[in-house]
Amino acid sequence: MEFTVYLAGEIHSFWRNELKEKAEELRLPLSFVGPMENHERSDAIGEEILGEQPNKILRDEAASSINNLRTELLMKKADVVIALFGEKYKQWNTAMDASTAITLGKPLILIRPEELHHPLKELSNKSNVTVTNIDQAIKALSYVFETE
Repeated sequence: MEFTVYLAGEIHSFWRNELKEKAEELRLPLSFVGPMENHERSDAIGEEILGEQPNKILRDEAASSINNLRTELLMKKADVVIALFGEKYKQWNTAMDASTAITLGKPLILIRPEELHHPLKELSNKSNVTVTNIDQAIKALSYVFETE
């Protein structure tokens, strides 16, 4: 049995690589998908496909529609979603992706630091599991594969 994991969250750090390495070390049968991690490409994809836009707002709108398509398709194919709320950057996309996972009925593991407990309490309450770090998220997934 193999699961596909959608990795939702900020794209400015290398947390996905850390999670993937830990899963590989444990030989977990997982494949990973997620948002476009190349920030420049993510921002430019609307104009690459639809052509130059007349202003920054419409440039963002064009990119957003294509990035949302990617997210919806890949998340629908995923068996589980891991959403990481980092300590840096604004986390709007993470909140949106976690909410989308809940709406789609996808099992959700929410990773968030303790200091974000209060602002994320409702989202944490709707997730299947809330943890504070990547190691805990991997241990939760690893448990799924245990037979004894």
